[in-house]
This record gives sequence, structure tokens and C-alpha cells, in this order.
Amino acid sequence: MAIVACLLGGILSAPQEAFADPAVFAPTATTPDAPARTGTPTLPEAVLPPMWNLDGLYLWLGPTGAASRIQSQWDSTFGADLTVVRVREREPLGAIGASFSATRWTVRGGGRLSLDALAGTRLGRMVGVSLGPIVELSDLAHPRLGASVGVWGFVGLTPFARVGVVEQLGAFAEVGVHIALPIIRR
Repeated sequence: MAIVACLLGGILSAPQEAFADPAVFAPTATTPDAPARTGTPTLPEAVLPPMWNLDGLYLWLGPTGAASRIQSQWDSTFGADLTVVRVREREPLGAIGASFSATRWTVRGGGRLSLDALAGTRLGRMVGVSLGPIVELSDLAHPRLGASVGVWGFVGLTPFARVGVVEQLGAFAEVGVHIALPIIRR
């Protein structure tokens, strides 16, 4: 209330001559309208890639699951997969990239880390091969190194099959699926 009273008092105590002097008080001036437009404004055409063209660099992230036969027993793994892939559908080498996956065993305990190089071609659908190292992790043992080679196909989902070997555990075979969810496309 005190602030409002001070402001109101200041306005009422101002001499009326201050409002009459144009050097002190200038009423709002009206400026003329902007000049008339000489042409029709146009926006540049949007440059969007056609929907049928899937060429580009992709970052995929998604869940993965597999059934594996290792040490004469079946077990399954579930986890996540991160893939960076360059797709060129009309080229002989239609896909090239790398994939990192981290999965956990459901019965055995521990898990598996793998880093695979990918290469694919279009045979109706995109199909390809993978090759890379594996680190087998255990709750009770030191990490074990291994390697695998596999085949995959992209049909919305990415089913895969691979065989490999892990030190002290021997050979394994695996079939599974990866759900590739595109995160980035360039």
C-alpha cells in the first residue's frame, strides 16, 4: 500500500506544465504503414528424403534374446544390443557396421559381452554375416574370451544364428532375435 501511495502522490504532485512542454512530454507518434509488398512471398521447398529410400547411417538400440547350447545344455540370454550401421540398399555391400550386445544368462549366472562387425547384402530382404570377439562373464569365474561367426536377416525384427567358441567352455550354437529400434538416422 505504501508503494502505491508514493507512486500516486508523485503523479499528482507533478506540475501540469511538464505535460504541456513538448520537450518533457511527447505524445505517441503514429508512423505510416510499411511499404506495400512488391511480390508474393515464397518459402523454400522442404527437402525430405523419400520414404522408400532407406539409405543412411543408423543407430539402433533394442532388446535381444537368444537360446544357446553350450556345455551340452540349453540356456537362454536376454539383454540389449546397440548397433551402428550404414545402409546402401542398391549397392552390392548393402549394410556395413558394428554391433555391441550385453546379455545375461537366465540359469547359468553371469552373462556375455560381444562386439561384432556386420556386413550385409540385399537378397529380397537384407541378409548378412557377423564376426567378432566375445567375453563370457561368470559370477564365480574369471572372464573367458571367445569368438563367434553368425548370419542374420532384417525383416523388421532381426533373427540371427551364430556359432562360436569360448575358452574353457568349448563350442556353442545360438539362435535368437534382436529388435532393432532406430534411435538416429542420418
